[in-house]
Amino acid sequence: MKGHESKMARMEDILSLPVQDPPYTEFSAAHINWVKVEGGRQGGDDIALIPFSRVEDFVKGESSNADCPANFRVESRRKRPEGSLNKPRVDGYLEYTLYWCSYGPEDYRDIEPQIGENTSTKPSSGKGSRPGRRHMMRGCICHFTVKRLYTRPQLALIIYNQRSHVDKSGAPCHGILDQESVGTRAMYAPRISEELRQKVMSLLHVGISLDAIVQHHMEEVQRHGGPHSRDDFLTRNDVRNMERLIRNSPHELHLDDRCSVKMWVQRHHKHVFYFQESCGCEGFVLGVQTDWQLQQMLRYGHGGFIASHLVSGSKKFKHTLCSLLAFDSSQNAIPVAWIISSSSIGQNIHKWIPSLVERIRGKDTRWRPNAVLVDDPSFEASILREAFQCRVLLCLWHVRRGWLKGLLKYCNNFDVQREMFKQLGRILYCTRNGSSVADAVEEFVQIFVDQYAFIEYFRSKWLSKIELWVNCVRTLPVAPQETIASIESYHLRLKSKVLSQDSDQRVDFLIHALTSQFHSFYWFEQYTVETGYFENLRDRFSLTNPWNQATHIPDIDVLLDEENLQLAKVVSQADNNVAYTIWNPGSEFTLCDCSWSMVGNMCKHVIKVAIFCRSRQIARPLLSAQVYRQTLVNLLQNLPEDPLVLEHAISHVTRLEQDIKSLEDLSNSGLLQPLSSIDQQNYRILK
Repeated sequence: MKGHESKMARMEDILSLPVQDPPYTEFSAAHINWVKVEGGRQGGDDIALIPFSRVEDFVKGESSNADCPANFRVESRRKRPEGSLNKPRVDGYLEYTLYWCSYGPEDYRDIEPQIGENTSTKPSSGKGSRPGRRHMMRGCICHFTVKRLYTRPQLALIIYNQRSHVDKSGAPCHGILDQESVGTRAMYAPRISEELRQKVMSLLHVGISLDAIVQHHMEEVQRHGGPHSRDDFLTRNDVRNMERLIRNSPHELHLDDRCSVKMWVQRHHKHVFYFQESCGCEGFVLGVQTDWQLQQMLRYGHGGFIASHLVSGSKKFKHTLCSLLAFDSSQNAIPVAWIISSSSIGQNIHKWIPSLVERIRGKDTRWRPNAVLVDDPSFEASILREAFQCRVLLCLWHVRRGWLKGLLKYCNNFDVQREMFKQLGRILYCTRNGSSVADAVEEFVQIFVDQYAFIEYFRSKWLSKIELWVNCVRTLPVAPQETIASIESYHLRLKSKVLSQDSDQRVDFLIHALTSQFHSFYWFEQYTVETGYFENLRDRFSLTNPWNQATHIPDIDVLLDEENLQLAKVVSQADNNVAYTIWNPGSEFTLCDCSWSMVGNMCKHVIKVAIFCRSRQIARPLLSAQVYRQTLVNLLQNLPEDPLVLEHAISHVTRLEQDIKSLEDLSNSGLLQPLSSIDQQNYRILK
């Protein structure tokens, strides 16, 4: 099927052409309205404008032609820097790429090897002179050019020089329209697809044997009725070549780490959405996102949460690693992008965030997350809010995990641990009672003056940044506890698979570890869930997290005394005779006595009780919710003049009134402590 064609146009008028962005993940020439060029070097060629971010989608779509499956290779590529032209032509380019069908342009169909001749001998010249290419050359002249326009870099001009897969005589030379190709591999694309290559490489990375991969592939082909594409002809030799490629691909591409990273970026430019070399006052920044990660971000990020996971100051790596996470249907945190920086991620977020968002919106202009969760108070919430067009929440997993680990290490009394944990939470929310950070910290120190070891740990590690966290809690709503559990699970896997390895602090090793085996673990887990294959290996790669585990605990196993809301119990799912105790239920600083919680982790029992209390409204709101409501009440007491801000405030009044009214009803029924005088005063204001 050919795309629609319009009347002739002059090359000088190309900027007046409409920019076409078909609403498909991949699209081809059939989805585009083409315009023929009048005169000039491109006279008679078909042209169209598309967003530059969608060039790869067009190339993939063209390669999936049903009549003539093919791979389009880059035959030549040229680039020029911005500012290099004083008077650029209307079709002047920043980047020029010529794509040619892999079945041409040379034609070796009529060359029969003589007796004793090696069929793999290199031809004397030409683009097809590389070993292994000769048998594929069938004289196809189908090719097109892509220009990234100099004057409008966000656009790509496609110049289709020859749209039919034919040879010089005009006859079909491969695919189902070529009679000579029927029954041969020339009916199909000349190489396996990138999707199959990613699949095989991932299976090899996670330890699936060559024989198991080949057997699995053969079963799949038989299941859908025999070969229908080049991918169905995957051989042991194909898998063996990829296995050899993995084995012979060291992370050190150069002795110098900076040169090695630069070489990796050049080889994997499709997976890099931002790169800044370290130069002078500018620090090193690298943003990486594979095609699979991009798909997951589009799939799970739209209407869901996108969370940041920050690791800095590691003993193994001197750089800061920021993982952007999306949450799948089982509440597992999946890495959808990585940002590596030599400085604070928060300081350079304004550089790489626009590039990432442009990459996502280039695929789907309607994509928008429900909220972005930040785990570092240095992040500029306004930049994230503007870029993603959604609310920004603060995730306290760093603080909660750090404080709990410190308590378990420096305090041996469990009763004291849980009380200190509760008091530490009050420091974060001290502004609700009108206290200063210094006063709240001093009060904590006075109460637990005998816990000298922990006090020293707190002063050395947290005192310098506690005010920054408190200010962030005061200005941003806090993310629910469930997300903490999933992010912690990701943290533990990252630590065991990547951060614990000996790397000599090289960045190229970190990049290699993330994009090879670590990336493959997540791909494999999703593949087994969606297809049901390799079920016997799922336990080795299971991504189960406390959030998901909590959803399988029935409500009947939660034992909560509504007369004493200081603790709750959850019956063990493994042994009904065992029940775990949860202190301070419903709070962000809940503590459980199960073995998983006692090593500093968020457990499923804490999550289950939090969900239970929230659904039944039998515990006071989270401290974060109280602070957020207090902020709204203060806003209502001092109404702004800006109509937009005023409209935002009014939109929350109804919900705020209902929440406070429900608190008063629960308090009057004896299910909660009496409302404070502040709450009662605020409720009267609303009424």
